[in-house]
Amino acid sequence: MDGRMKEALRYLGYGRHAVDERTMGLIEDSFAELEEVADRKFVYRIFELIRDGEADIRIGRMQIHSASLGRNMKGCTHAALIGATLGIGVDMRMKRHSLNDMARVVVLQACASVMLEEYLDECQAGLEKELEAQGRFLRPRFSPGYGDFLICHQSEILRMLDAPKKIGLTMTDGYMLTPVKSVTAAAGISTTKEPCHIRGCESCGKRDCSYRRN
Repeated sequence: MDGRMKEALRYLGYGRHAVDERTMGLIEDSFAELEEVADRKFVYRIFELIRDGEADIRIGRMQIHSASLGRNMKGCTHAALIGATLGIGVDMRMKRHSLNDMARVVVLQACASVMLEEYLDECQAGLEKELEAQGRFLRPRFSPGYGDFLICHQSEILRMLDAPKKIGLTMTDGYMLTPVKSVTAAAGISTTKEPCHIRGCESCGKRDCSYRRN
């Protein structure tokens, strides 16, 4: 089983439980279907980062109070703001299936999440390569809503990236991104390469989470 399949099963909450052939087939079909409609787009901008304390950070003109983000960006002088989406076609396909096949929608949701993370990793790797050529290094991305990095900063990031115009990424009044399978994030930039980048499940203290990587 490849890593993509394993990640989809993790999003579906299977953990170490056995998976039937029907579910495996549905996952394979869902990835194939999503590849037909996905319209991947990515945008980033780099801003100066100023620390006003352990938990107070200013990225460009965006003022943030977040202890977790402060730890993530310790030693950084700049930050990259990032926006990425799989496009509206993915939303439309899931909406179509929701009329008569909710089981498929659940699997499509999981597979789309995996695809979005894969795409972000690819884009981030490209950005890392560009920065390393300049003697600078990128920290792990950190999204609004994670830890104490408030979700309300989502709107500021979209504005600073001009994301609606550049990649068609907007949000609702409740700070939910549209298209749904989209992400905004901030990633610190420093002149020192960290020996290990802890991210995702590896940095989370919730050990009993059913979605946790084993």
